[in-house]
Formats: sequence, C-alpha cells, structure tokens
Amino acid sequence: MTKELTGNEIKSAINAKFNDLIISVEHDHLVIKNNKEKLLDFFNSLKKENKFNLLSSVTSVDYMSKFVVVYHLTSIDKNESLIIKIPCGESRKEPSIISVTSVWRGAELQEREIYDLMGIYFHDHPNMKRLLLWENFDGHPLRKDFVS
Repeated sequence: MTKELTGNEIKSAINAKFNDLIISVEHDHLVIKNNKEKLLDFFNSLKKENKFNLLSSVTSVDYMSKFVVVYHLTSIDKNESLIIKIPCGESRKEPSIISVTSVWRGAELQEREIYDLMGIYFHDHPNMKRLLLWENFDGHPLRKDFVS
C-alpha cells in the first residue's frame, strides 16, 4: 500500500530552498504560494530529487473567496504519495497559475478541464483552450457562482 505523507513529512522531504514557498503545513498536505518564478523549479525538484514521477491528478476547489489547485503526486520508486495545494484567484479575480505540463505531460488535459469548468488559467500551457464545452460557452459551470 502506498504511504501517504503527512504535511510535516512533505516539508522535511522538500529542498530547504523552497521553504519560503510554504504558507502552511497541514495534517495531510502542504499549502504553498502561487509564485510563478519558483513553482516550476519546486515541481521539477519534487520529480527529479524526490522521485515523485507520477502526477496522479490535478484538480481545483472553489471556496468562494479563492480557488485552490490541488496536486496529487506519487513516487513509484518510494511507494509514497503527497498532496500540494496552491491558492489562486483571491477575491475570484483572474485565477491563474503556471502550467506543470513541462514537468508532467499528463497534466495537459487535466489543466484544460480545470480551465474549461472552473476558469483557472494555466500560464505556459501548450494548448490552453476549452476541452469539454464549446468555445463560445458563457462561464464556467463548476464555479459556485455559476448560474445557468
């Protein structure tokens, strides 16, 4: 069975140069800053140094006051998994984050789905367009404030 790392175990495992990204250490995850300049280095470090070579999923949560992008990563070599959460779009204004498709190719369709249904834009995504809905569809139907 895969071991799920606690927030403290995740913090201990990451490179100390990324400690300034940490907003909070929770029971089962880390919350980190949406820092465009450092996020790709952070995720590359998780993949290369910490062997979290599988992006199990990317999803998002609408808390009304902000959006949060959630990354579930797995290390097949170490049989461990972890969760990273990144807040974006405070006050619901232009939610965006850097794309991780350059780190894990499997993020491409998941990020497009989040963009389509939640309206979170992924910078540097190779094909950032709607995935499920048509291009002229008005709004993002998984947002809590979406009205049909």
